[in-house]
Amino acid sequence: MSLNIFVIGNGGREHAIVWRLLQSSSVNHIYVAPGNGGTTTQSSKVTNVPISSSPKDFQKLQDFAVEKKINLVVPGPEQPLVDGISQVFTSVGIPVFGPSAKAAIMEGSKAASKEFMERHQIPTARFKNFTNVDEAKKYIEAIDYKLVLKADGIAAGKGVLIPETKEEALKGLNEIMVDKNFGDAGNEIVIEEYLEGDELSILTITDGYTFYNLPAAQDHKRIGDGDKGLNTGGMGAYAPAPIATKEVLTKIDEEIIKPTINGMRKDGFPMCGILFTGIMLTPSKQPKVLEYNVRFGDPETQTVLPLLSDDTDLAQVMLAAAEHRLDSVKIATKPLFSTTVVMAAGGYPESYGKGDEITIKEPLPKDTFLFHAGTSETDGKVVTSGGRVIAATALGGSLRESVDRAYVGVDHVSFHKKYNRKDIAHRAFRDADKFKQSSGVTYAESGVSVDNGNLLVQNIKNKVKSTARPGADSDIGGFGGLFDLKAAGYDTANTLLVAATDGVGTKLRIAQIMNIHNTVGIDLVAMNVNDLVVQGAEPLMFLDYFATGKLDIEVAAQFVEGVANGCIQAGCALVGGETSEMPGMYDEGHYDTNGTAVGAVDKHKILPKIADMKAGDVLIGLRSNGIHSNGFSLVRKIIEISDFDYQSPAPWSKSKTIGEEVLVPTKIYVKQLLPSINESLVLGLAHITGGGLVENIPRALPKHLQAKVDISKWQVPEIFKWFGKQGQVPVHDMLKTFNLGVGMVLIVDRANVDKVLESLENAGEKGALVIGELVEKKEGEEGCIVDNAEGLY
Repeated sequence: MSLNIFVIGNGGREHAIVWRLLQSSSVNHIYVAPGNGGTTTQSSKVTNVPISSSPKDFQKLQDFAVEKKINLVVPGPEQPLVDGISQVFTSVGIPVFGPSAKAAIMEGSKAASKEFMERHQIPTARFKNFTNVDEAKKYIEAIDYKLVLKADGIAAGKGVLIPETKEEALKGLNEIMVDKNFGDAGNEIVIEEYLEGDELSILTITDGYTFYNLPAAQDHKRIGDGDKGLNTGGMGAYAPAPIATKEVLTKIDEEIIKPTINGMRKDGFPMCGILFTGIMLTPSKQPKVLEYNVRFGDPETQTVLPLLSDDTDLAQVMLAAAEHRLDSVKIATKPLFSTTVVMAAGGYPESYGKGDEITIKEPLPKDTFLFHAGTSETDGKVVTSGGRVIAATALGGSLRESVDRAYVGVDHVSFHKKYNRKDIAHRAFRDADKFKQSSGVTYAESGVSVDNGNLLVQNIKNKVKSTARPGADSDIGGFGGLFDLKAAGYDTANTLLVAATDGVGTKLRIAQIMNIHNTVGIDLVAMNVNDLVVQGAEPLMFLDYFATGKLDIEVAAQFVEGVANGCIQAGCALVGGETSEMPGMYDEGHYDTNGTAVGAVDKHKILPKIADMKAGDVLIGLRSNGIHSNGFSLVRKIIEISDFDYQSPAPWSKSKTIGEEVLVPTKIYVKQLLPSINESLVLGLAHITGGGLVENIPRALPKHLQAKVDISKWQVPEIFKWFGKQGQVPVHDMLKTFNLGVGMVLIVDRANVDKVLESLENAGEKGALVIGELVEKKEGEEGCIVDNAEGLY
């Protein structure tokens, strides 16, 4: 589809949006109302339209959009969004990358947005809202902490005062509410606690359900170097900000962005477009919301859009968001840094001149771009027409490189009384300099504690010893584990060793969110020993690997407790492992794990016995405990787009949360299967993991046979049905993803079915049942067909 796009606005933000949209192959033409001196000279595909974005011209904008067959509208500034410009276009069927007026209240009213944060428990500063100036005065006189005064409405980024004393606070209150220095924006005031720390700007693309955070930026609001002087609309920015570590970004995602997106939707005004979240990162690294905006920031937009990857089509991303299908497009960013330096007219943010000619020395250096803001075209010349005139943005492999390149770009621009800050990104370099000046760094200071690792070993030794079995003593702390096959009763001349290695997958993330860590260790053992037993092997010993950014002894001990419990269930010894503390690789609270199991099998009993299989052999299913450890990327996506979270009561269970239900560990099938294996009653086994029934059973079959499974033979657990319905997952995908209640399938000669069922019951396996049979496979057919699947839901 070839797109005609209508961009509303005339600033540097809008120029950057147009610049990026022009890189989309799907764009036919871009109209900008009213645009600036940069957009008008950008390309033959761009046309400035002399219509303002004020409500008096909304009808003109709508008429123009209909006439030009506009496919997508992108409003830039905040005021038109608050005034309801989105409805102007959606009412005639034109998609808008921007929020409704109801959602725009998040920027239009600071008081309403603070109440929203309080209602949805989103971390922010202490606050109180006032419409009565006398009550506000009493409040200021009564409190004992530093304040920030915010005019409730939109004040062009300048309605915020930070008084140093109570006298200044009372004077500022009069300026806002009595003198009305910010107009009607001061009809209501927010008085909030002053937060210390570093600010971050998070620009989030969202359709109200799915969201994608662009790299965290840091703006420079003050006019002077060292963050001195009057507030401005922004004198520069850089991204990604080094203080936005993975740990910090995870907190922002989980505690702020996702609750905000979900909260707006649940409150009846879903966000569409760009949610701009201004965040203060306190000295304790706790992110707190300063404010919300409902549009691209300026100059953050000029900074982050150049970081989009070359294969990210911004036009298609915006259209997908406007049509509430953001998860249907790809968004990615480059692993680079970006810096923007704003050049202003002399005297800004107070009185300044206009009409000065701007000259630009061409060509610009590589990966350096100029974005116009306060410019216009007069008699074929580009001249100044605003306070913030033009900005230079540059990319680099390091922050220093991008900053240096941006200032080279600044030198390519000339106009009368040009002014710019000389210290953009100084806070990032300040923090780096502090580190350089330290007297030396120990291993512990770098984030790795050998002492904690040793303490963990001591804490888990007794649990590990409980897994001891003949052939192994399960004494950990050395450099590896030993196993004596003869001591375990094996004839070494006819014995083969079998090994398996596996992990738990993204189920770990839910364990970390729920703070439940003693079940995923069982999962780890199960995924490995079940893969051994399908080869006819008895698991003998197990080793685990646990990697984390910062070792939490209690969490690690709970995990190993689960591993030990899994080993006990499987009858194997936990003989060793590795705990790795890797700061920078994992965010705090995150960990990953892997396991290796070694087993033994008599060479005459190796499974599957493909040569002995034939049509008519029977499939016996063993019930699963639940989702086990596969399909969790789908599980997490369904929860992410739903109105539920992991703490929500499970709709299919009266007593547990969704998180507790999906964390039920993978069932271990070793002890109940070994008797039938040892009696040579089993021809093959299939562990139902990733790929579900339809892809795992064929792995144990000869090429001329296929499995025919009748799903009506057992009751599919409600947990699977709920996730299928909630995510509207096609039945075919369900069959290829989940075990649907059967975690292990046995292939048995029909004459031995009763013996196997009896053996399983004697070993404690209740509810084993015949679920199908093997049939001849015709050319072009799949290795497994499932009957009656259409009734799954």
